[in-house]
Amino acid sequence: MADPQSDASAGPELQDEGESLFSNLDIFLFSLIVGLIIYWAFFRKKAEDIPEFKKLDTPAPAARETSFIEKMKKTGKNIVVFYGSQTGTAEEFANRLSKDAQRYGMKGMAADPEEYDMSELSRLKEIENSLAIFCMATYGEGDPTDNAQDFYDWLQEGGADLDGVNYTVFALGNKTYEHYNAMGKYVDKRLSELGANRIFDLGMGDDDGNLEEDFVSWREQFWPAVCEHFGVEATGEESSIRQYELKVHEDLNMNKIYTGELGRLKSFENQKPPFDSKNPFLASVTVNRKLNKGGDRHLMHLELDITGSKIRYESGDHVAVYPTNDSTLVNRLGEVLGVDLDTVISLNNLDEESNKKHPFPCPTTYRTALTHYLDITNCPRTNVLYELAQYASDPKDQENMRKMASSSPEGKALYQSWVLDSSRNILAILEDLPSLRPPVDHLCELLPRLQARYYSIASSSKVHPNSIHICAVVVEYQTKTGRTNKGVATNWLKNKMPTDNGHKATVPMYIRKSQFRLPFKASNPVIMIGPGTGIAPFIGFIQERAWLKQQGKEVGETVLYFGCRHKSEDFLYQEELESFEREGVLTRLNVAFSRDQEHKVYVQHHLKRNKEDIWRQIHTDNAHIYICGDARNMARDVQTSFYEIAEELGGMTHTQAVEYIKKLMTKGRYSQDVWS
Repeated sequence: MADPQSDASAGPELQDEGESLFSNLDIFLFSLIVGLIIYWAFFRKKAEDIPEFKKLDTPAPAARETSFIEKMKKTGKNIVVFYGSQTGTAEEFANRLSKDAQRYGMKGMAADPEEYDMSELSRLKEIENSLAIFCMATYGEGDPTDNAQDFYDWLQEGGADLDGVNYTVFALGNKTYEHYNAMGKYVDKRLSELGANRIFDLGMGDDDGNLEEDFVSWREQFWPAVCEHFGVEATGEESSIRQYELKVHEDLNMNKIYTGELGRLKSFENQKPPFDSKNPFLASVTVNRKLNKGGDRHLMHLELDITGSKIRYESGDHVAVYPTNDSTLVNRLGEVLGVDLDTVISLNNLDEESNKKHPFPCPTTYRTALTHYLDITNCPRTNVLYELAQYASDPKDQENMRKMASSSPEGKALYQSWVLDSSRNILAILEDLPSLRPPVDHLCELLPRLQARYYSIASSSKVHPNSIHICAVVVEYQTKTGRTNKGVATNWLKNKMPTDNGHKATVPMYIRKSQFRLPFKASNPVIMIGPGTGIAPFIGFIQERAWLKQQGKEVGETVLYFGCRHKSEDFLYQEELESFEREGVLTRLNVAFSRDQEHKVYVQHHLKRNKEDIWRQIHTDNAHIYICGDARNMARDVQTSFYEIAEELGGMTHTQAVEYIKKLMTKGRYSQDVWS
């Protein structure tokens, strides 16, 4: 290409010579440009006109969807109950509170903060006698749930003026976790800092104890406080309030009926990325093998094929799977209730303005609802018993069911012993109360949704980019009533055997990102503590450290503390781990066999035995500590061992040692992936 600067310096003689030629060319070019502009403007106008007509025909729903204030004004609601929910419990509590409002002459709506513009919270005072209730669960290491992440970020940014906004918070957590109810506490404190008016004390629900009892007790005191604050009285309407109405479909096209999909109809037949909680990927099971050599338990290793899904994961992430209920339980429920499970139905929300049109994907059959969508194996909460009590023909049964739903000491004790301690699910309750025969549609309205189950991924994507590995123990136990209760997901996974006859076993799944990550610098030492199935993420970590070594990277010490009952029975991944140790990938493999000797030996005993090495790795070499497994006992005992090592070898007081470990947590050098 010619240099534009040299073109501009051409002599005047050339310019004079071609003057008339350039004038004609200029006129032609000018005409062409004007013509193009007119042509473009004409068609651009047309193109704009088309969506204008669309807008007139179908009003854009965006404003209605994101403005909870406008929705409340339009529907005459004055109470909004936001929920931060990972497993569905906070959402369930929010629905119960929004329903309660009606009994106090008010109108409530449950709302997912992810669906609304939360900066509108400052406008809530525009609605008379208004109140925002927050049911906030804590996930992982004090984190917000997925659906409350944006709300949490907004609160952190600050700047909002919430003066005149009435609120209260009920927190859901588990005392065995380090950051007990962190999210609920933060929301309660932050709203107050931003000027909002707390009208009732923060409620603290503990899932390690009795979360239902905590909620019921808080709620019993909360509503009288609301009545006093707003100067209203309970209407006395204690009758059951239906939220959905039943529609039975006689001749519906089978292609329009949900058969287990979570979002888009036929999404399991026609899979489209991206895959997430509302659009899971159907992964084929390629391996399902028993890990333990003996004993009465069944520990298993599964491999899920994600080829072609575009799913990416990292070591330490969780895989979420959507299980289905045991068909034997579903059939028995149909039998007890005398219902044709293949009836095609829809449950339609009576509140037409609600974002939630149905309690689960509709239209569908009762069989699909009870198999794919509803939780039929957990103990029903007290509100379910209260609502179903009206259908018991025996007055004594009615009385007991209502008593269990009350906040009286006798009622709480009866619910604890007869439902929780006896592990009675809805089928057991129906079998043991022959006079209780509710309509199946009301039961389906009341039962909570069947939730995804999370497993720590037992593989590294560097080594297995198209495969996700799961390590799990099958849950099965005898109840006090003599029944055998089986874990929904683990028994379902146990039966997912790879087949060669053309029909592959599949698992609906998606990835949940985690903060449980290997150090950015591979040269940092890692100390991994994971007894039982808590070893899962560390198999991925070790695979990744081996891969890094193969790439020629400098990899720091890699130390594992694993625990099991007997060396000959449940030493999980024994061959792989011993091979990693021989190759020098694992610097040291410490295994505690708790029952192979007279005195029980656990991982924390091995930590104390290697205290000098551990202190050097932590204090001098910047080691990262990872703990995975049982939160109630193991994680606490391990943490206590670290306190004692810091006291003994670091010359610290107990308070200083606790502070030292807390600082490691803050720096991301002490991470836990625990459950209870």
